[in-house]
Amino acid sequence: MIEAEAELPTDPTAAKVALRRVAFAARKAAHASGAATAAAAAAQAFLDAGFAAGARVIAGYRPIRTEIDPTPLMAALAARGHRLCVPVIEGEGLPLRFREWHPGCAMVAGAFGAEVPANGDWLTPDLLIAPLVAYDRACWRLGYGGGFYDRTLAMLRPLGPVAAVGLAYAAQEVAAVPHEVTDQPLDAVVTEAGVIRRRAG
Repeated sequence: MIEAEAELPTDPTAAKVALRRVAFAARKAAHASGAATAAAAAAQAFLDAGFAAGARVIAGYRPIRTEIDPTPLMAALAARGHRLCVPVIEGEGLPLRFREWHPGCAMVAGAFGAEVPANGDWLTPDLLIAPLVAYDRACWRLGYGGGFYDRTLAMLRPLGPVAAVGLAYAAQEVAAVPHEVTDQPLDAVVTEAGVIRRRAG
């Protein structure tokens, strides 16, 4: 677990900034120590947990920086016949859109260095696999600060059942993620060490 700075600021926004500094370092160290092994183990944990059962469209992501690589998981889901997509950032302050992805499809550079499909259908996922900077046992997610996943989940959840599962290294866990009224919790977090499901209430 990440040991946060002794006293985080009381303001949630400032606290997130402080926590990101230590969380980025912990993620970088975990990535350097065994990225491929962790990605394979997390993929297996996700599949064993049955998150994809009944999902019509699953949104993965293309990794940037030191994010855990979801490619082994996405390839396994595609092999099982699931329809997959990845997020496309269309502008600051907007929710994400999702374009169909399959192994080997043509990709182009997108925002923040993440690859996006060169073409394909626009889809609406009912299961999102989300990258993150840090997480806690209540399944609150600390992202990069752009609010893209929060806006997207706030848009999707009123429309029908949709689940959000974070994918991370176990080393990215913190005692508590500061959160605000606009933040959307995850339903679970999957790491190479196993699955954490959000507690009810």
